[in-house]
Amino acid sequence: MNYSYKGKILISTPDISGDIFSRSVVLIIEHDESGAYGMILNKKNHGMSSKLLEIFGFNVEVYEGGPVENDRISFIIKGLPFTEKYSTIDEYFHITEDIEEVVSAIIDGKLDVENIKIFSGYSGWGANQLDNEIQNKMWTPVEIFNLDYTSPNDQTLWKNIMQNLGGEFLLWANSPEDVSMN
Repeated sequence: MNYSYKGKILISTPDISGDIFSRSVVLIIEHDESGAYGMILNKKNHGMSSKLLEIFGFNVEVYEGGPVENDRISFIIKGLPFTEKYSTIDEYFHITEDIEEVVSAIIDGKLDVENIKIFSGYSGWGANQLDNEIQNKMWTPVEIFNLDYTSPNDQTLWKNIMQNLGGEFLLWANSPEDVSMN
């Protein structure tokens, strides 16, 4: 491994189709010689969102973090950490799985729900797997500044980033989801 993609955004290329990574925007949380993990920022988990609506009585959007451990819940939070169990993403965001502290902070008014994004599962790669996928052009690493990881995102995020990259990416941004239909 020559380079860490930690803190970077990966954009799936249209070569990945038909699975959860099709048209995905992934934030890489950790990446080192043993592997990588991240969260898909633009895929909502409608089933989990419905379950939480039943439990809480108000709408809570849950996103697919990825295909690994779908019963594992994580939170990306904007602002200062309020629990000791967190990892830093950058100076503005951190990630935690400390459900009790998150719920307590919301109830106590210390955390605004607009500054949280909830994920079910995560995206994971073994040693050198992510590097190989990037080399094989399954992913395009992108430097994006001022992206609010907690904002509600959908497929327009992928399309907007592709359009901003220009060139051949502009073609992909405007292609149908099933590129064989093009």
